[in-house]
Amino acid sequence: MKNAAFVWLAVNLFLYNVPFIHAQEEYLFSFSDPVHLWGNGVERVIEEAYRQCFTTRIIDGRVMNIRLPFAMMNERDIMLETPIPVFAGGKGSPQTLMPVIDEILDSEGFAEYINAFSSRRERALLFDLQELTWTFSSDIFIIARLKAGTYRILPHRPHILTSGRGAQETDVHNYLYCIGLVGIDCSGFVWHILSYIGARGGTDLGRIISPALGLPRGADPALYAGTSFFSSQNPQLIDVSDEIRNLRPADILLFRDTSGTVVHSAIIQSIDYARGVIRYLQCTNVAPAPERGVHESFIYFDPANPSVSLKDPSLHWTQRRAPSFPGEEVPFANDGDYFRNRANGGGRVVRLRALIPVIERMGWRE
Repeated sequence: MKNAAFVWLAVNLFLYNVPFIHAQEEYLFSFSDPVHLWGNGVERVIEEAYRQCFTTRIIDGRVMNIRLPFAMMNERDIMLETPIPVFAGGKGSPQTLMPVIDEILDSEGFAEYINAFSSRRERALLFDLQELTWTFSSDIFIIARLKAGTYRILPHRPHILTSGRGAQETDVHNYLYCIGLVGIDCSGFVWHILSYIGARGGTDLGRIISPALGLPRGADPALYAGTSFFSSQNPQLIDVSDEIRNLRPADILLFRDTSGTVVHSAIIQSIDYARGVIRYLQCTNVAPAPERGVHESFIYFDPANPSVSLKDPSLHWTQRRAPSFPGEEVPFANDGDYFRNRANGGGRVVRLRALIPVIERMGWRE
């Protein structure tokens, strides 16, 4: 009888609280809607596409916010005879990548990896991207050199120093990147944002761009719309003067390396002329460890001077550039230095012609 009474009480308490639960769900959904921050213009649409690149999981007893990892191995397969086979070539969308990531995070191999972080002692974690293996080492010399930041590693065999106090979000990224070989590269991420804007505006961007890319019938344009396309002189692109007053959301930032070759792309999400803030989004592995993969970045400028160029040294670019793994080198300290790089004129801004009418219909904050 006591058990029956308890069940009756529990059921009635649940039924009594159903309206409250639904109200809380609606409140949380409303709170998470980007409209509260970005209105109903294109900034909101870009934010929606950006948020698709994240998933929340409970891992090792911690709530972790997992972002799509960076996924380009061109700089790491130099030492190997064959390229490292990244899933979908780093060009998948969140809709195709997230199920793959979920499968990896639910695997026995990942569980074994996570459990190994609770050893309670300091160790070095060694990855082998060719063999898709990982192992721990207690070698005091490796640990000492990792602490000193002087350990020079092979690009396809990154090493990490671990505390033994449990796994962190960065450890999840390392596994997805080094063992899962899954993620999205910079231009794949930019294409995801652009195609999402098009879809929300009733435009099939892939169908429009395919002829310009010279694709065979039925080919996925996402696999071909790389940085080389965005940096080309294709008539689908419009060069934009990089004075801040000329910029719009969805404009594409292109960065050159020390040789002058465009090797990285990012996309502007918003320009706040009142506060003097540009928010842009990117996917890169050359960033502080917690930010590797898809993340937001900012440029601060004087609101009284919107005519300043993005190359002007007075601007403050918050995005620091850091080695993907200890012992690796990065040629620029931050994105500002990167964009101002004088090789062949420095950074460049382009706009996709096909999206101009779509974005004008959506509108943006000015």
